[in-house]
Amino acid sequence: MAELTFYTNPMSRGQIARWMLEEVGAEYEQVILGYADTMKSAEYLAINPMGKVPAIVHRGQVVTEGAAICAYLAEAFPDAALAPRAEERAAYYRWLFFAAGPVEAAVTNHSIGWNPDDKQQRMAGYGSYETVVDTLDGEIAGKQFVCGDRFTAADVYFGAQIIWGVGFGSLPKRDSFVAYSERLTAREAYRRAKKMDDDLIAAMQPPAGG
Repeated sequence: MAELTFYTNPMSRGQIARWMLEEVGAEYEQVILGYADTMKSAEYLAINPMGKVPAIVHRGQVVTEGAAICAYLAEAFPDAALAPRAEERAAYYRWLFFAAGPVEAAVTNHSIGWNPDDKQQRMAGYGSYETVVDTLDGEIAGKQFVCGDRFTAADVYFGAQIIWGVGFGSLPKRDSFVAYSERLTAREAYRRAKKMDDDLIAAMQPPAGG
């Protein structure tokens, strides 16, 4: 039995966790879950009561939430050198959690058509969608990666938000976003993980004419 089990659906944020698994070179067993059935089963709810993916179980320990999975795997597989060095920790944790908090909330709310007014922005942790976009742009413009010149686990999660945002139109195609996305999607581990999920998605589609 594998030491690490990866629970996912290819049409989900599980793509982020798979990318990270490929970056660290971990051996894992995958379990593909369906939104309407196995993701809500008693067996899986015992692992993640939210009934959401991704989740991993590594040596009996459960980790959920994409950003947490990225940070955990960076530490669990140190040979990949994707955890932060001492001088990188501030930027690493700052922008990893910024992507998991303000970016996720702002982009989701904006996509469904809810944008806080001036008064509501005081209660919303991200303020406004426009502020989040400008902050993302200001952080990555002129830099190779989140921590400077070196790729880390923070780039997997932070980068996934920008790759998806530009690809699906939930973020504008600013020059900094496009250039950063191109650097990340050229990585061998990203391409390998993306092909795995694309192949799974294709296999899930009904046959033509069926």
